[in-house]
Amino acid sequence: MIMSEQNVSPYRGRFAPTPSGPLHFGSLTTAIGSYLQAKSQNGQWQIRVDDLDPPRVVKGASDTILKCLEIYGLYWDGPVLYQSSRHDAYQAALDELNKIDMIYPCACSRKDIKDSLAADTRTSLIYPGTCRNGLKQGQQAETWRVKTDNSIIEFEDLFLGTSSQHVQKEVGDFLVKRVGDYYAYHLAVVVDDAYQGYTEIIRGYDLLESTHRQIFLQKLLNITPPAYGHLPLVLNNQGKKMSKQNLNEKSIIDCDPVPTLCAALQVLGQQLPDGILESDIDSFWEWAITNWRAEDVPASTPAVYPFDL
Repeated sequence: MIMSEQNVSPYRGRFAPTPSGPLHFGSLTTAIGSYLQAKSQNGQWQIRVDDLDPPRVVKGASDTILKCLEIYGLYWDGPVLYQSSRHDAYQAALDELNKIDMIYPCACSRKDIKDSLAADTRTSLIYPGTCRNGLKQGQQAETWRVKTDNSIIEFEDLFLGTSSQHVQKEVGDFLVKRVGDYYAYHLAVVVDDAYQGYTEIIRGYDLLESTHRQIFLQKLLNITPPAYGHLPLVLNNQGKKMSKQNLNEKSIIDCDPVPTLCAALQVLGQQLPDGILESDIDSFWEWAITNWRAEDVPASTPAVYPFDL
């Protein structure tokens, strides 16, 4: 249900799944955390489908994800935004970066980068700036990269506290576009989060390291960064991060919603009242929104898959 304008707080959050398969328990937990953070503040919660990378998109996955969210009572505000419809906006942002001389074409492949690094640093693939001063004769651009600098990017994570990164030393000049009009995730997310006016981004711990690069881009594009909070990851029974690409992960679309929702809240550190497992979905969400405590979310990762759903 969409709230009337007079009842909506300035808070605006989102859940942005990649349609590479159905939702698993880990991604549902992230959706729940972002939803409760928004709704507990009487804010808006929106859905954006990050279908930016065509090879990763599975036909029909977007519809399956949206259906699953509805089954679990996670109703969003406003229309769903699809990144595949936003290429003009991403190119406009690239044009702005080009105007201020902060991007450059690069001919390096991953193998080239690895071969150029010292043996003890090759696992991290920190880009050494090989093409910063122009391509050599006969070379063709494979990507476009942003020029990093000596600054340290620091922000306060809602759950983890202070997080900082020297992007140039720890990442290097990172990708913003690949050949064939494949826009990089970091650029697209920055452009879309600003376009949709999000005030806080609640997402999984696996994206923590991406946040510093996105804040770096936001500063270049004169975008005020939103607040950020990174939730614990959920491991499967083999001790690995739950993933849509793992065909052994159990689909949650046919699970009993309320016990599954309660399991997610346990991962998020919430104390459940007696009898909550016997409630219906509407009663569950009424209680969960009223009693959400962001301060109880564990400031550590990963979380253990709670029980066999």
